[in-house]
Amino acid sequence: MKNILRNKYLSRPRYNRYLTAVGNDNNRAKRLYNANIRLAQSFHPILSQFEVVLRNSLNNKLSVHFADTDWIINQKNHFMRHGSLSASNFFLRKSVINTEHSLSRKGIPITSGKIISDQNLGFWIAFFLPHHYLLVAGQPIHIFPNKPSLEDRASLYSKLDDIRSFRNRVNHCEPICFNGNHINCNEAIDIRNKLYNLIEWINPDLVPFFKGIDNTQSKIDKIMSI
Repeated sequence: MKNILRNKYLSRPRYNRYLTAVGNDNNRAKRLYNANIRLAQSFHPILSQFEVVLRNSLNNKLSVHFADTDWIINQKNHFMRHGSLSASNFFLRKSVINTEHSLSRKGIPITSGKIISDQNLGFWIAFFLPHHYLLVAGQPIHIFPNKPSLEDRASLYSKLDDIRSFRNRVNHCEPICFNGNHINCNEAIDIRNKLYNLIEWINPDLVPFFKGIDNTQSKIDKIMSI
């Protein structure tokens, strides 16, 4: 891409960080910018599949807890509107209702499956926040039967929220190859490690599947060679 196009459409301040990291070597900066995109791209498979596993694990656990496979619809008028959730503006309930309205506008039948698949990662990790966690009797932690004993609700939420924040940065093509002004992929490696830990704590048998779709290390190696 020509510099005039890059500066106009990608913004100079955004690109300047890459220039700074490579001592204003424009060719290296271009390679680093493109390599960062490829690293972000390589994270999509494992991040998206982790979200699916987390979502389905929580749905299964809560379906058993409420003895109701349609809990996500029926609990709108039960725990999701508990008075203690006013401070969170009834986040879960509003998310479900928004999906129902969206489906209705499109003429799509409202089903639990449709609502569950439409909720974002923030919806699911919100079950690890104290105000939701208590109302579902601490059930979310039980999706991690293989977790170390030291891991509790708060530590699990912290890891999940780190993954959520990183995923949002990946989706917005933000730099994930820096520590300050230096080329460094430690954060990306840390997020990948947290993801694999959580997957193993859910079910170790899932790990080979994730490793089979994971090519992040080759992209990290490429960045560190620039």
